[in-house]
Amino acid sequence: MQAQFDATQLDQMAKTPSKAHPWHGISAGDNAPEIITAFIEIVPTDTVKYEIDKESGYLKIDRPQQYSNIIPALYGFVPRTYCGDRIAQLASERSGRLVEMGDGDPLDICVLTEREITHGDILLQAIPIGGFRLIDKGEADDKIIAVLKGDAMYGQYRDLSELPEAVVKRLRHYFLTYKNLPGEPEIMELASIYGRDEALEVIRTSMDDYAEMPA
Repeated sequence: MQAQFDATQLDQMAKTPSKAHPWHGISAGDNAPEIITAFIEIVPTDTVKYEIDKESGYLKIDRPQQYSNIIPALYGFVPRTYCGDRIAQLASERSGRLVEMGDGDPLDICVLTEREITHGDILLQAIPIGGFRLIDKGEADDKIIAVLKGDAMYGQYRDLSELPEAVVKRLRHYFLTYKNLPGEPEIMELASIYGRDEALEVIRTSMDDYAEMPA
């Protein structure tokens, strides 16, 4: 028998979320920040940059990747984090320059793994090992660097200083150039590179920012 629904029922079904919102409806994990849940938006094989639509929680197309600049790791964010005033203050203290605000987004994360993961819109467990303190048009835009929990190759690393130099250079090159356009000024500034302990501090700070995030 075919189900019959009236207009009120259909409207109610449309308003009922079918899945948890990746930013607000998923925990960063019981063991955060040492082991965190990450939501992955894009993978190295993507030629289009996807990002979360903040209202609906669904992935949307942000833009085609510029030229041959492809993300060298899994890329996404840490649920229930926010880059706000506390992150900006921390960036100011550690960089020695005035950073007036965070970028207003959840905390970004790159996850290293030897495995080929073919698509985003997934959750995984990651172990933070460091990060890049980036300044994007004057806003704090940290990128946490992590390894996939249990990964056979990258799972051995516990601090960014232990990574092969070529891996760090590849990540740094991507983040310093992925927004650049020919003939225009560079947008991203790398204020510092930090290890595991500071990465955990950044994650905690972004969780505090989330707790006080404006409605």
